[in-house]
Amino acid sequence: MAGSSSSFVAALTAAALATVGFLAYQASATVPGELGKPRTVGSPEVSTSKAPRDRKDPAALPAGSGTGVRVVYSVEDDRVWLVGEGDQVKRTFRVTPGSVDPAPGVYLVTSRSNTVTGSDGAPVEHVVRFTTVENITIGFSAAVDGSTPAPDPALKTGGIRESREDGAAMWDFATIGRTVAVIP
Repeated sequence: MAGSSSSFVAALTAAALATVGFLAYQASATVPGELGKPRTVGSPEVSTSKAPRDRKDPAALPAGSGTGVRVVYSVEDDRVWLVGEGDQVKRTFRVTPGSVDPAPGVYLVTSRSNTVTGSDGAPVEHVVRFTTVENITIGFSAAVDGSTPAPDPALKTGGIRESREDGAAMWDFATIGRTVAVIP
């Protein structure tokens, strides 16, 4: 009996892994162009200077940011969009990134923490992590004191800071497995 139950568990595990792999592939396939390619491990994109896009409505969802329910993060615009069914923007807001940027690509939310100490030493809440760049964890968070200071360029930090209100909205929206599309 023990042999058949371990075989059953092994089969269930294999089926679960296959399903997760398929869903990850399907999520990456919904984003056109370069964003649809899986990210390869490389050196971090350290922010230097950023020039926002010249658009009439900077809060409008950028073309080419994928399809389906997702978080869209523009590295150049320092802006996030929480996108629901039918490409309906549920919320958009400005953020203050850390000194290390994620490469453009499609990611999945991998972990969350209600409260922790950020990579800059500040107490943060509503932490939503989606990748790591050379051992620097990248994710969204809100400082408990509500501040969004510019990052110290001498420190490698991956926290993308948002207001406490925006952090609460992100926390409710970006559950484990949610797609995060990072665009230039």
